[in-house]
Amino acid sequence: MSQRENYNDLYAFMMVAREESFTKAANKLGISQSALSRIVKQLEQRLGLQLFTRTTRSLSLTQAGKQLFQTTAVSFAKLDNELAMLANFRQTPSGLVRITASQYAIDKVLLPKLAAFKTSYPDIQLELITDIAFSNVIEQQFDAGVRFGEAVAEGMIAVRISDDEQMAVVGSPDYFHQYGFPKTPYDLAHHQCIGYRYASGAMYDWDFNDNGKAIKIKTQGQWTFSNDYSIRDAAKLGLGLGYICADLIKQELDRGELIQVLKEYSHTFTGFHLYYPHRNVSPALRAVIECLRVK
Repeated sequence: MSQRENYNDLYAFMMVAREESFTKAANKLGISQSALSRIVKQLEQRLGLQLFTRTTRSLSLTQAGKQLFQTTAVSFAKLDNELAMLANFRQTPSGLVRITASQYAIDKVLLPKLAAFKTSYPDIQLELITDIAFSNVIEQQFDAGVRFGEAVAEGMIAVRISDDEQMAVVGSPDYFHQYGFPKTPYDLAHHQCIGYRYASGAMYDWDFNDNGKAIKIKTQGQWTFSNDYSIRDAAKLGLGLGYICADLIKQELDRGELIQVLKEYSHTFTGFHLYYPHRNVSPALRAVIECLRVK
């Protein structure tokens, strides 16, 4: 049939067939027997088929009724099962959680902390997507994003997941041997500085603190990248000064491959935060939040 049937009428028919009684079915449905009889009669009229053989003492299904009962019983049982599974999904941490973050945030925070999910939450799938574009988590269908505290979008819930991040101006020994050491952030105007460009096209102006005053320095140089790892590697090659998270170059500093300068001026960012829309937080995302949250 091309006409879509009323599912309530089909359910009412199924209840009558199952109970083999209009009276019992009406009681279970919470309607009067006359109303139930009218519903079934209207269904028979729309189908152009007799579904029940009625006598004063008995009620039985016709051949067409038996076929329809089998179909509706299977279909409604499947629907009930799917609804039960959805209810279980709301209560049990399972399913896919998609997070957008910088590669540095993934390497430093997300991977180390979420490694325990393999055994603790085997039904949760994690998708960590590297992103420098500050994507809109809702539009891009992410469950959450990771940003420094100052960069969290308005209207989002933000949970701190790391300590504060101190920046570091670094260069190779060969670079400083050739160009000398800057004494203040303003001296950077005379140095080759390795730039960081956001996916939006904007350049990052280096943040510093000068006697408690926040300042921004527009730098210039031959090289520009869009991730901290490339800036670190370029600085090691002597291509210029880089300004990156200090934790990222600890080993290079210890080995003498890089030298830090202007430490007293370096900016400290509020640590990484996981941010997400407040509505419809799934049990899986809730488990991720609790795992990442700074205790």
